Amino acid sequence: MTDRPKTPTLDRVRSPADLRHMSDEELERVADELRAETISAVSETGGHLGAGLGVVELTVALHAVFDTPKDKLVWDVSHQTYPHKILTGRRDRIRTLRQKDGLSGFTKRTESPYDPFGAAHSSTSISAALGFAVARDLGGQCETGLGDAIAVIGDGALSAGMAYEALNNAGHLGKRLIVILNDNEMSIAPPVGAMSSYLSRLYAGAPFQELKAAAKGAVSLLPAPLQEGAKRARDLLKHVTVGGQLFEELGFSYLGPIDGHDMEVLLGVLRQVRSRATGPILIHAITKKGKGYAPAEGAADKGHATGKFDVVTGTQKKAKSNAPSYTSVFAKSLIAQAEKDPRIVAVTAAMPDGTGLKSFAERFAPRCFDVGIAEQHAVTFAAGMAAGGMKPFCAIYSTFLQRGYDQVVHDVALQGLPVRFAIDRAGLVGQDGATHAGAYDIAYLTNLPGMVVMAAADEAELVRMVATAAAHDGGPIAFRFPRGEGVGVEMPADPQPLEIGRGRLVREGRGVALLSFGTRLAEAQAACEALEARGITPTLADARFAKPLDRDLILRLARTHDALITLEEGAVGGFGSHVAQLLAEEGVFDGGIRFRSMVLPDAFLDHAAPREMYDAAGLNAADIERKVLEVMGVEVLNRRA
Repeated sequence: MTDRPKTPTLDRVRSPADLRHMSDEELERVADELRAETISAVSETGGHLGAGLGVVELTVALHAVFDTPKDKLVWDVSHQTYPHKILTGRRDRIRTLRQKDGLSGFTKRTESPYDPFGAAHSSTSISAALGFAVARDLGGQCETGLGDAIAVIGDGALSAGMAYEALNNAGHLGKRLIVILNDNEMSIAPPVGAMSSYLSRLYAGAPFQELKAAAKGAVSLLPAPLQEGAKRARDLLKHVTVGGQLFEELGFSYLGPIDGHDMEVLLGVLRQVRSRATGPILIHAITKKGKGYAPAEGAADKGHATGKFDVVTGTQKKAKSNAPSYTSVFAKSLIAQAEKDPRIVAVTAAMPDGTGLKSFAERFAPRCFDVGIAEQHAVTFAAGMAAGGMKPFCAIYSTFLQRGYDQVVHDVALQGLPVRFAIDRAGLVGQDGATHAGAYDIAYLTNLPGMVVMAAADEAELVRMVATAAAHDGGPIAFRFPRGEGVGVEMPADPQPLEIGRGRLVREGRGVALLSFGTRLAEAQAACEALEARGITPTLADARFAKPLDRDLILRLARTHDALITLEEGAVGGFGSHVAQLLAEEGVFDGGIRFRSMVLPDAFLDHAAPREMYDAAGLNAADIERKVLEVMGVEVLNRRA
């Protein structure tokens, strides 16, 4: 076990109420010890490190000044909340982060009253906090009471349209609402766009020590003799450096920028705001992601997401794999296609590393576009490029593509535009839990007329599907693949496009046919091997396409077997539902075939290791074997509870 840091002051904190009895000097010691405890905990569990280290002082100050949980502290995205969890009665469980039955890596309402609003996707905090503020003023009821509403949002999250919708509405309503802009100049990847440029210009060339005079008091809240000097300092920053008053034009009083790591400054500003603010107010705090831990500060992603690591060196403890990751296979395949076709372009929404497009950008910088945390814009932007004769690959995680669904429907599918959707993190993703699970894309894409939907059974199939998408100009096309490593199959040297709507037979058998869509194929193969020991030899096929279905293959399997079982890493309403619809239309059920569909359960599955999540979902090899035996009428012992 790693030696844990000594934290005598932090040890006195059982809840935020304990912070309110401490001196400012003690609060500074709490922050130092909290940073050490966060680093120690994440070194044992893995998780999001840099974001939490950047808000340690802010977290301590907020809980010391405000009366949480009566005052509602809403964290945007919330991957920065490990320090918050340590201070709010969860320190004894902090080393269970992101593990089965352990603490969530994000805020979660069912976990603690100090998590008033769950998050994991960005740019929701201001809307939610405004909702709390309105509920407070209208006499709403809450077990912990309703006091102030505070939203903490990063500069990256502020690039999304939803944040501006909320700012605009909050300014119009004029409710007492506190928004803290945690400006670290870095969301997951270096932020892009006009908003980041605006914030960068706002404090360019002004060292923190020169900002303190403008920040320690909130102009209108300062004693009269000091107001004029502070106002001139603030106006110098806002007018001379920037030439605009964006936040005040939206109806907010603006304070800052302030040094988000200076406890004296933070406490002074927050106390003034809490005692005197009347309407909406925005506090602009400058922080450093990964603050206080050199390996995180020096990392390209500032320690955004990390596995277990050595505290002294920062070296991650990752198991070696002989198989490449699906994400890297996609990236290399796309680069290979782009080398042959200059019309291929790539789009990502603030996830160049996560989607593999960083390597594409290094090779084809003018043809790669990171649009920021703006999935809606990403989809329609890609649609515009498709209408202009380009071949856009829009690489977005399944869970994040949900945010751009209206654009997928109206701007892409309805117009029949050939946008290629590369859907990473399909299926269950492990420690990030329900908020990041790619559970719904099969259902929400196969419903759309003209959409082609593929799923790779292994990394070699993914290479072929990238080639298929590159060659497909007849309308929108999507291919999904999971997080993690492939299965180690041989890769095609010269991948050829697949025939649209054509699956493949993997093994011929009799009695029961298994029809897999996606990477459950490997589990189905393992189940078939186990069944052979019982003298049962199922047929196994890889559907490849959920839309259009391979009607010939499906109907042949249904008419030559007693039972047909579909497998998929998606929710009900997806591949299996479309197969059932086909069988019903063709009257196959009239012949008495037994049909079963194995899908993700109708529930949000909590975080765990991927294998544990698929155990809970009932989609591993043992579950498939059991389903085959059940459909054949064989008594099954040791059935799952």
